[in-house]
Amino acid sequence: MNNPKLNTFESKRMETRWFSFVKVILLFGVTIAVFHVRVVHANEYVKNRVIVLSDIEADPDDTQSFVRLFLYANEIDIKGLIATTSCWHKTQVNPESIVKVIKAYGKVQPKLTEHAPGFPTESELLSLVRNGLPVYGMEGVGEGKDSEGSDWIIQVLEEEDDRPLWISVWGGANTLAQALHKINHTKSQAEAKRLISKLRVYTISDQDDSGHWIRENFPGLFYIVSPGDNYGSATWTGINSYIPEINNESISNTWLAHNIQQDHGPLGAVYPDEAWGMEGDTPSWLSLIPNGLNVPEKPDWGGWGGRYELYLPEFQKDKKGSSGVPHKAEVREIWTDSSDSYTPSVPNDFGRTIKLDTNTFNGNKVTLWRWRDDFQNDFAARMDWCVQDFDQANHPPVPVLANPETISVKSGEGIALDARNSYDPDGDNISFQWFSYTEAGTLKNRLINDAQNIHSLWIMAPEVKKKESAHIILKVTDKGEPNLSRYKRIVINILPK
Repeated sequence: MNNPKLNTFESKRMETRWFSFVKVILLFGVTIAVFHVRVVHANEYVKNRVIVLSDIEADPDDTQSFVRLFLYANEIDIKGLIATTSCWHKTQVNPESIVKVIKAYGKVQPKLTEHAPGFPTESELLSLVRNGLPVYGMEGVGEGKDSEGSDWIIQVLEEEDDRPLWISVWGGANTLAQALHKINHTKSQAEAKRLISKLRVYTISDQDDSGHWIRENFPGLFYIVSPGDNYGSATWTGINSYIPEINNESISNTWLAHNIQQDHGPLGAVYPDEAWGMEGDTPSWLSLIPNGLNVPEKPDWGGWGGRYELYLPEFQKDKKGSSGVPHKAEVREIWTDSSDSYTPSVPNDFGRTIKLDTNTFNGNKVTLWRWRDDFQNDFAARMDWCVQDFDQANHPPVPVLANPETISVKSGEGIALDARNSYDPDGDNISFQWFSYTEAGTLKNRLINDAQNIHSLWIMAPEVKKKESAHIILKVTDKGEPNLSRYKRIVINILPK
């Protein structure tokens, strides 16, 4: 039945389906498989659940991070928004400041739904706001120290939901610590183990004394952190660090004013100016966005939130910050700082559209800022969604592989990679780039040594003496405004002959 009120998003989705159908007719042998892959991937995607603990009003960056988070509320299953304390905000919590951002979001939510389905309503987000105790650190942990925030964490954990529950900690962790304390003292050992096994924690360094207590008392808990309070050396600071010898425009005040704050509706209007660093809390959930690169359960694979490895970090007595949080040695392995070696690609006016730069960068912050222009452009595009119609705004391209995403070969065998069926929902021209991500695998030799500006390529598996894994990243970028990128990660397992 014809529906004259069919919205723009549905129209575009139908156009995409028709486009796929036509390709099936024209390219029967190959594209039936491609069409099937698209449908299966759409059905198999499961949203990551997250509860945010925020010391909002300690720093404007929490408000900034909430603005960005709500723009991805259709792709991340937000389960709780809890106002907490921290070393910078010890005696009060400010849930009303979270509410303010939600109300701004509510004014643009109808517009966002024109671009993608699944954005929760203002009232749905308001129902998730909770308080932690207005006390500092371990003063809020123990018998009789429950809060609506700590009880809410337990309630969500007890839901019949097999998905992991991510706890994104932007300030102090004592609300989480109290939830764990209560679980330990009120549940059977088996039930406590079951509930805690569902938790995934990413804390923005240690901003009270409860973080170390959690890691010490719950040794099996999945925990990502740059420990201590020496924030300047933490991986998450890669989101706002000024890096000499690269273009830092996408974190400049001018860029933020033009792309986020001004002329982008009520949500952009509540995005505050930077005080001590732009969006220092955002890395704690960036890797939950389904972009084809992020694999949250595997922090050592790297993604928009950085890359982390599981080990017992060396205790450095002189590595002290200024927050007053006790600096202690870790007692068990945690997911923490790792290092990437990264050579950026730069535009090239003649020949291939991009080429490798002459500078190579190394360090833990590199694991995050190497993706910065991509996720800043993505942020800007979603801010455009707040005020623009579907046909006016840009939407990310869709990479499509003709080959599997996991491939097993023997030494000396050839590997064919093909992304020619990738497309853009807006009809934009797209560019391709393939590169080796050696740090994510065990094979330290690059299978690709330069910037491959082609939709398909052929590589040879090297000689190996034991099984090795190599990660190849396909990056597809459109030529819309701003340029948007999506990825595919191909894991190649190489076996000896």
